[in-house]
Amino acid sequence: MTDETAREAIMTATYEALCEHGYTELTAQAIADRTDKSKSLLFYHYDSKEDLVAAFFDFLLEQFADRVEESRDLPPVERLATYVDWFLYDPDDEERTSFHTAMLELRAQAPYNDRFQEQLRRSDDALRSTLEEILEEGIDSGAFVEHDSTETAALLIAALDGARIRQLTMDRDVYLEEVRAGIIATIVDGLLAEDVEFPARADLNQDSASDADSESDSDSNSPPDSSDLEDENSGDGIDTASAERAGGSPAGDDAE
Repeated sequence: MTDETAREAIMTATYEALCEHGYTELTAQAIADRTDKSKSLLFYHYDSKEDLVAAFFDFLLEQFADRVEESRDLPPVERLATYVDWFLYDPDDEERTSFHTAMLELRAQAPYNDRFQEQLRRSDDALRSTLEEILEEGIDSGAFVEHDSTETAALLIAALDGARIRQLTMDRDVYLEEVRAGIIATIVDGLLAEDVEFPARADLNQDSASDADSESDSDSNSPPDSSDLEDENSGDGIDTASAERAGGSPAGDDAE
């Protein structure tokens, strides 16, 4: 394995192990079992579990940045809609739910772990910067009315993040749809210029299903690559193709 190939294999294994075990029960052996490396070779690359998880955060942020770059030619309203649905993913998606539960465990460590706290700050900065960019492009294009993009981005992320955390901790799936409807009615509708409509979730899913069919027809034998890890989600409901349009990640949601 080259260094980059080894890194991607370890990051993929870390993602899979987090989904299955969560952070508290995550072990180096569980990660090594998903690669062709031994536990001792794993620690040749990373000194501790904390180092490995910190590297995983970096990996998610890199994936998020790649997706943001790929999404910049999309209309701002579509980017905003997929960003919203990236956070408010389908709760029946067990893998994404497991991953975000693990990320919630990592967040709980942040007040006691400076490295995790710094990584989460970087993730939050990336999420807010992307959302502000979407809103400002919407203003410039005439799709959104004039508004304070910084304040709006902060409010939207707080609502989206809060909805996901409450759904995970209280197992109230309906909360996600209620928050989506509330965000559209109380925030998004006030941003839209006259005659501009916000896409319904079903419209986005139909578009992304068509994209997925096209990709499947053209490349049906290709294995998933490391860029799929961010469906956080990300981001998150929202499927892989739609999350990519938003510039999303697992990370994400926590980019997370």
